[in-house]
Amino acid sequence: MSTRDSNGTELSDGDSVQVIKDLKVKGTSSTLKHGTTYKGMRLTSKDEEVECGKRKATIVLKTCFLKKV
Repeated sequence: MSTRDSNGTELSDGDSVQVIKDLKVKGTSSTLKHGTTYKGMRLTSKDEEVECGKRKATIVLKTCFLKKV
């Protein structure tokens, strides 16, 4: 099992990732903007999902919308 970003680069715990397109967040009226960087992301049990956090909020994102920085 290996988790890969949209460019095929392998991801590991603690990597920094960047959002490659604007994403609407389900259940809220907020949007993740293109170019937002998340530091210290964590891998999940699913290959296509990672956990990212800013401040107190943690969000699960699909790796097809991320690239490694």
